[in-house]
Amino acid sequence: MSLTNVQRWVMSTLVAITIMHLAVGVMLAAYFSNRQDARIGLLVISAAFGIVAMAAALIIHKHRLVSPWLLLGLVPALVGAYLLFG
Repeated sequence: MSLTNVQRWVMSTLVAITIMHLAVGVMLAAYFSNRQDARIGLLVISAAFGIVAMAAALIIHKHRLVSPWLLLGLVPALVGAYLLFG
């Protein structure tokens, strides 16, 4: 692997994990919220952050933005929806 490839992988991993932590944190805020409308809103924000995390990783790797990998960003919000409404 070239140095550029390694740097690209390290950067995309750090960006994706950092933003996904934010998505999981917002999902946990939804879990501990008492209001139903706040729960739904926080889960939507969590899904948005997850999609942004995956899009940032795709941009760093110079891939197309429309990709099935974006669906991986919905995992925190889907887990939160299952815990709250399942």
